[in-house]
Amino acid sequence: MKSGRGLKEHSASIGITLRILDATSIVAAGFLSFYLFFEHNFFGGYFYNNILIGVLMGQVAYSSLGAYQGWRGTNSTTEASLVFWSHIVTFLLIVLSAYVTQYGDSLPRMWVFSWFLWSLGFIALLRIAVRRILGYLRAKGRNIRRILLVGNGDLGQRVIKKLQLHPNLGLSVVGFVDDEATSEFVNPNYPILGSIDEIERIVQERAVDQVWITLPLGDVQKMEKVQSLLVTTTVTIRIVPDIFGFQLLNHSITEVAGLPLINLSTSPMLEGKNRVLKLLEDKVLAFLILLIISPIMLALAIGVKLSSKGPVFYRQERVSWNGRSFYMLKFRSMAVDSEADGVTWGGASDMKVTRFGRFIRESSLDELPQFINVLKGDMSIVGPRPERTIFVEQFKYEIPLYMKKHMVKAGITGWAQVNGWRGDSDLQQRIDCDLYYIENWSIWLDLKIIVFTIINGFFHQNAK
Repeated sequence: MKSGRGLKEHSASIGITLRILDATSIVAAGFLSFYLFFEHNFFGGYFYNNILIGVLMGQVAYSSLGAYQGWRGTNSTTEASLVFWSHIVTFLLIVLSAYVTQYGDSLPRMWVFSWFLWSLGFIALLRIAVRRILGYLRAKGRNIRRILLVGNGDLGQRVIKKLQLHPNLGLSVVGFVDDEATSEFVNPNYPILGSIDEIERIVQERAVDQVWITLPLGDVQKMEKVQSLLVTTTVTIRIVPDIFGFQLLNHSITEVAGLPLINLSTSPMLEGKNRVLKLLEDKVLAFLILLIISPIMLALAIGVKLSSKGPVFYRQERVSWNGRSFYMLKFRSMAVDSEADGVTWGGASDMKVTRFGRFIRESSLDELPQFINVLKGDMSIVGPRPERTIFVEQFKYEIPLYMKKHMVKAGITGWAQVNGWRGDSDLQQRIDCDLYYIENWSIWLDLKIIVFTIINGFFHQNAK
């Protein structure tokens, strides 16, 4: 098993290399920022002390938040998020320690801010370089982990096809073991090496690093047998759950009361740090945005009031998180009696819209009061657009997976909106975009959607 031991040692050396590069980046950025702002003027020994503290706090924060976890199978977006939040925690700890030691008042804020940006940039560039080098080496056959698959059915073939698409992961399938090999799946590149009873010998002879069980979920006895036969080895054993037939949404594995659970459909923002991050994002950004746009909202309120009789705001019942209803706020753009005869889907163009109302609808300025809904907790800044209760009751039976959009809070803007699916546009396309957002949610995706909304999201042909 020399190959497996060497790979573990190599993985450990990658972690050590990252720690050294991160520490070097923090030190180099600290000195660079000093020379940029202070022109070699010495301003006290605490300067060096803070750089040393930065290195120590960086190691603690990056390790605690998982920024040194294994890369094999981890995408670059996940790593970028881990590095970003670890870096923020690092500098919060630096500032906190400076005030605890009573050096906070004399610590130059511009130097700290510059130090933060330069060090983050250095760390990001070096990690990109390391990732590229590792990907190149793995694609060339170096730093490879050898995998044995148990079960050569449809699931095993799916695994091979997925791994073939990502040679940079360095995961190489040596073949299968199966008691009942399926002839239609026989592939000379991935041969049947023997039966499950022979698995221990095959693992030793083929220098296998990992065994992946790709059996149907009903073959529990075979799974237990594999684990029993490999109890005398140090090989890593993993199960690839056969869940491709299910309608999946943000699927993952969790543990409750010591019981392993496979999440087939769940929200990424229900609990844990994601819920806290989403809450902070909404509250902080909504408060700041309301401060900035308050003069605009005042002018729009005056415009609505002068353009027609009736209230400034229009309150409309909508459905948000977990199917709960709330009253969404808009600047009123229609005459007061526009909905006297009821509402119909796709009837926005037939409404009695005022001249000023048409302008604020086409420019989406009528949506600005919804930041108040965000502060109240009814909505998020980014999320699937909410729909009226009457239409939700209709569409949940007509549109596949329609209710899954309500697994997160409704938003002012969303992935569907920045991709052009707004207003009375195709419902299925909008739902597909909403489900993509829920499946791939991250703070980075939210910020991307916000930026796209600012750049090209205000005026659109479907914003009526």
